[in-house]
Amino acid sequence: MEHIVEQDRFRKISRVLWIILVLNFGVAAAKIFYGYLTNSASIMADGYHSLSDGSSNIVGLLGIWMASKPINERYPYGREKYESLTSLGIAMLLFLVCCNVLHTSIDRFLHPVQIKIGMASFLVMIITLIVNVVVVLYERKRGQALKSQILISDSLHTGADIFTTVSVIIGLLFIRAGYPIVDPIMAFIISIFIGYAAIGILKSNFTILTDAAAVDDKKIKAIAMGIDGIEECHKVRNRGWDGHIHIDMHCHINRHTSLEKAHAIAHLVEDDIREKIHGIKDVTIHIEPSMDK
Repeated sequence: MEHIVEQDRFRKISRVLWIILVLNFGVAAAKIFYGYLTNSASIMADGYHSLSDGSSNIVGLLGIWMASKPINERYPYGREKYESLTSLGIAMLLFLVCCNVLHTSIDRFLHPVQIKIGMASFLVMIITLIVNVVVVLYERKRGQALKSQILISDSLHTGADIFTTVSVIIGLLFIRAGYPIVDPIMAFIISIFIGYAAIGILKSNFTILTDAAAVDDKKIKAIAMGIDGIEECHKVRNRGWDGHIHIDMHCHINRHTSLEKAHAIAHLVEDDIREKIHGIKDVTIHIEPSMDK
């Protein structure tokens, strides 16, 4: 039953990624085409950033396909971490785009070109900006609802595109006013936005892949100690991310407690933890007899 629920979740995530893939490639094509027509490094840079958004969607679809494979003897905990691995792939793509845009901005600064800015350029940038805002809000909302790291990471990626597009529009206003030097400067600023987004994705996913604690251990211990019959807790550990948090702990109970009663107390601890901490995937409780006082 749990596997069926997970498969449905992965299908929903894939559907979101396909929708966004089409929108991102459409936005990228429009920006690159008009950037080429106008000789604007900043518009083309923004277009390549949008193209990397679409590329990251493809990487995401691959990751979801891998993560959706069922639990087996080799992968007893499932393969959800493939989502985080592919999120790192998104970050790598962003770093490559960052370097490319940075190189282009420096080259245009050293070798200026004639830039042709018209109302069509502004119209294209404003329309693509609106599309990007809709995509980010939709993807972030679905990512939070489906507890998907790849959707949340990708929304951060596309979110950076909003800032870059706004920067380009501001830059176009200056270029239109007779300051073409602003074009490579804006392209340089875009590269910073892109690099910052990549670092954010790396930080959030490294904590998952390195099994960093997802919840404060003191909170877990406090919940367990609130259950009648629990005398002490130790070796409290947890890892994972929202929706996939794994907890294991050792709990001491009176040594004269029956096995049946001890089992019931462990279930009470587990149920209370699941109720008070959101996103628990699994709780393992090792019962130990307390020392006689």
